[in-house]
Amino acid sequence: MPLDAELPTTEAAPFECLTGVRVVDLSQYEAGPSCTEVLAWLGAEVVKIEKPGTGEAARFGYQREPGKDSWYFQQFNANKKSITVDLKTPGGIELLKSMIAMADIFIENLAPGAIERLGLGYDVLKAVNPKLIYAQIKGYGDGSPYETYLSYDPVAQAMGGIMSVTGERGRMPVKPGPGLGDTGTGMLLANSLLGALLRCQRTGQGQHLKIAMNDACMHYIRLAWAFTQATGNACGRHGGKSVSGVVVPMGNFPCKGGGPNDYVTLYCHAGVPAQFQRLLEVIGRSDLVGDPRYIDQAARSTREEEVNAMITEWTMQHDKYAVMRALSEAKVPCGAVRDTLELLAEPEFLERGVMQVVDHPTLGQVQLMGWPVLHDGVAPKIKPAPLLGQHTDEVLETWLGMDRAAREKLKDEGVT
Repeated sequence: MPLDAELPTTEAAPFECLTGVRVVDLSQYEAGPSCTEVLAWLGAEVVKIEKPGTGEAARFGYQREPGKDSWYFQQFNANKKSITVDLKTPGGIELLKSMIAMADIFIENLAPGAIERLGLGYDVLKAVNPKLIYAQIKGYGDGSPYETYLSYDPVAQAMGGIMSVTGERGRMPVKPGPGLGDTGTGMLLANSLLGALLRCQRTGQGQHLKIAMNDACMHYIRLAWAFTQATGNACGRHGGKSVSGVVVPMGNFPCKGGGPNDYVTLYCHAGVPAQFQRLLEVIGRSDLVGDPRYIDQAARSTREEEVNAMITEWTMQHDKYAVMRALSEAKVPCGAVRDTLELLAEPEFLERGVMQVVDHPTLGQVQLMGWPVLHDGVAPKIKPAPLLGQHTDEVLETWLGMDRAAREKLKDEGVT
């Protein structure tokens, strides 16, 4: 479906799971905003604190038009509110503390030591609000020899072991495309925030949550730890195969077309011997069904190149979707390698609400990736990311009861 085609109707609804939960969001870029965006989709009131005049720097990445908010910003800040507060002014710090007193959650992912230098460390804000859940994302954990170092997603994936198991055998390590260091960290923190909210409801006590991007990346390669513990060897790189690299056949196979993504990934599970036998039927090698040379993993592991060549000879005669359909219908796990343009143009995701099109006041229609968990078969309704300071008056009135004169005074003083 062309990207400019008429878009299908999306079934979506506001989620009320976290209605009444107030979040003060002092995070930026991807790791923290990913976390708070989930809370916003689930119904929390997430208020993003931004610098007057410029806002968060992410507003200016991947811009289509100068002066308008970026598509990057849209993807990580849907359903939130934005207010402007100058935290370099005493009035700005006091205003933020007033909001903290009314909040359930505070989250930040500034550089190491920055939040303490602002006078907004955990002990300070805990005194303001003993029930506050105070959440932080940093590159490295407390006590790490690297805890004062800066970190971004690629650095976290390198330090956390992900790159060491990604790439082709014998080639240099590769960073996976997904933001496992950023969004992956945010997802883990979101889970703990929900747990801390439940605990607070039960005990009335807040908590200090802190997650290191390094540690989050380590969490995502637990199968690699199992391999190392079982063998005593560092886990290596095996391209499209699993981290152990021992399953035959498994991996990426080229298909007709020859484009950069004209491949399928298939996986004949070692614990289901019938899968490979069914694959032989599909690729026209029924003469080898039951042959002891290919009957199980132990036998095939000595013939990997031969097995892969046999499969490739067949996949190269068909496009990737034809290959996927033929093998999947024979109950052989297989999927086409789809690129981002293909996925954006696929109507299925809009129809199910996993992606949604929102009307942005300056960008027009924006297609956003949403929350992939459906509640009672429905996705959460996505709202566009806020304009800079769009909700300053609303939040100061509803949270702090400020009248127009008080709000205007803050603007005149350069606080908001």
